Amino acid sequence: MARHEDQLAELMRAGLSGDARAYEALLKQLAAVLRGIVRARARGMDHGWCEDVVQDTLLALHVKRGTWDSTQPFRPWVYAITRHKVVDAFRRQGRAVHLPVEDFADALAAEDGPDPFEVADAERLIDRLPDRDAALLRCLALEGQGHEVCGARLGLTGGALRVALHRALQRLAHMRQERL
Repeated sequence: MARHEDQLAELMRAGLSGDARAYEALLKQLAAVLRGIVRARARGMDHGWCEDVVQDTLLALHVKRGTWDSTQPFRPWVYAITRHKVVDAFRRQGRAVHLPVEDFADALAAEDGPDPFEVADAERLIDRLPDRDAALLRCLALEGQGHEVCGARLGLTGGALRVALHRALQRLAHMRQERL
């Protein structure tokens, strides 16, 4: 399964780089995978309905292809779009849709280790801070350096570093409150 995941991801990367043959191969392979997923979720819907959902999903994947982060796993991105397309199709039919998350647990399971989006989210927030606050938080939180190293780098004594850190964290908390 991991090998198939790697192959699909490589085809997508090549397709995004302009390789039309790789992109065509990707879509063909994805169509087969999507048919299986849609049929498993269709619960009594006819073949034509399932094929419409597969085609809608392929179109959505094509339109949204630029949103896939090539450093992230490919399959969860595909499955998320597929799930939304299945739900949309059921809604158009006027049926209530209940897809238990357990059905997708194996497909959506996060890899062990730090959340890949956590650092990106933190960097985005830190970039909105004044330069000194941003440099301090990058040093302490993102780089994992100690107080002594960060203090020396920024020319701050231990007490000044604690005050600066407290103020930087207050600014972050204030930015979060503004977004809520």
